[in-house]
Amino acid sequence: MSITTAHHRRLRLAGRAAATVAGAAALAGLVGAFTPSYANAEPAAGTHSASVAEPPADFSDCPALPAGVDPVRWRCEVHSAAARLTMGKVTVTLAPITMTHAEGPLPDGTNGQVWGAMHSAPTAVPGGLTGTPAGDRARQLGLALQPEYGDRFDAYTGQFSLRFRLLNPLLPHACAIGADAPVDFQMKRSGPSEWLSKNPPLIKFSAYDDTFAAPAAENCGPLTGLLNRRLGLPATSGNLLSYDAMYTFRTYDQLPTD
Repeated sequence: MSITTAHHRRLRLAGRAAATVAGAAALAGLVGAFTPSYANAEPAAGTHSASVAEPPADFSDCPALPAGVDPVRWRCEVHSAAARLTMGKVTVTLAPITMTHAEGPLPDGTNGQVWGAMHSAPTAVPGGLTGTPAGDRARQLGLALQPEYGDRFDAYTGQFSLRFRLLNPLLPHACAIGADAPVDFQMKRSGPSEWLSKNPPLIKFSAYDDTFAAPAAENCGPLTGLLNRRLGLPATSGNLLSYDAMYTFRTYDQLPTD
């Protein structure tokens, strides 16, 4: 069930699916593809939090809940991912990405989701605009990639969208890969989710997509053609997004009220 929003503060309920046995079975096969909110299995006996990293525990982006739902059964879920991206001719390790959303049962018993927010920071593209050492040394020739929420997120199926804003003093602010039609990802798990801690809940997982198409950069002014040749865009194959992430959650009755 997807959530579509024109802004990360605007909330929309995910679409509702009929609760059939076949549908539930299909959903069970997809659960955990994106984040393991889904990881309903308990952590192994003896698991504790003494030796694990702190979870991404900032719950300030938890969205408001839909009317009529039970806060005890809804979870605010936060995951932080260390992402690696190959798109066209560019391969970078992106700055950490943090996403927040809520999910739980709707009043009619079907699953619901509400988008919260996404945060990341620009990542320098090696070689800058020119693809040469000069692009790493001169500010005017540098280039950075800023991932932004692309108005689609579905934790149940692993589908989400991103835009990649291209930053350089010579480029307009609107210059982006996926400016008009965001890049769509269908994430798949690289392996089973791993409970690192039960209290606080902390789950580790890995996911990837190697099937997405990368569109050309748009709205980049006179440098649009040069930029696309430099980045090798559009690229219909050979692209990869993969990441290792940690995930935590709280039910809404456990969230701070102030």
